[in-house]
Amino acid sequence: MPGESIRVTRSVVLPLSDVDFRTSRSSGPGGQHAQKTETRVEALFDVERSKALTDAQKRRVLERAGAVLRAVAQDERSQSRNRELALERLVGQLREALRVPRRRRPTKPSKQSIERRLDEKRRRSQLKRQRASQDD
Repeated sequence: MPGESIRVTRSVVLPLSDVDFRTSRSSGPGGQHAQKTETRVEALFDVERSKALTDAQKRRVLERAGAVLRAVAQDERSQSRNRELALERLVGQLREALRVPRRRRPTKPSKQSIERRLDEKRRRSQLKRQRASQDD
């Protein structure tokens, strides 16, 4: 495992050495297996300590997700599978925190759509006027 890394985005490659894994016993039912083995895995990523992120990326992640990203997996019986799941979830959180939202480009309605709207308003107004005159 030392020296391995995982691609988060096109520009960010996260070395696994930056991710801390903690194991503990899973909660809930499961009989003897769950009560004797540490299959629950918690993946922790300290944003400020990481060398994989630039200062701008660190600021973005700190602002959007906090100083420490945490993902927990206890879905499977196998510790190694839970480790994979926790890492996937952690990478997903990091990817979402690094995502730069697109800037909205303001648009104007077309002349034709403005004209259609006004025509519909005129028709509606005329219809209501006719109804009002019939009630009198």
